[in-house]
Amino acid sequence: MKSNKFWLILLGGLLLISVVVGWMFINTDGKTAVITLDGEVIEEVDLSKVEGFYTIDVKGKHHNTIEAEQGRIRVSHADCPDRVCVETGWIEDGSKPIVCLPNRLVIEIRGDGAEVDVAVK
Repeated sequence: MKSNKFWLILLGGLLLISVVVGWMFINTDGKTAVITLDGEVIEEVDLSKVEGFYTIDVKGKHHNTIEAEQGRIRVSHADCPDRVCVETGWIEDGSKPIVCLPNRLVIEIRGDGAEVDVAVK
């Protein structure tokens, strides 16, 4: 009887370890930053796979520099007159987008599993 209990505990422990290790390697946040310029998607960035800083220069009517790092994204530079997009800062979820109206640039995070109806500041 003790032998069966030992093997059941060992098997349960191995199963638990397998599930945890598998989750660590397979699970990603699924956060994708979708960057659109003038209504067209110009780039999609999987924020769970960004290593270090990833920089994107966007040139339309104005120039924006976008920086991404693991799990978040921002507009770090803009030559538009109001610079609201820069002042928005880092975004990490789908609760609010970054918008540069003069350049018709929108950055939003999709697929993080957080369905948001309303964002309040």
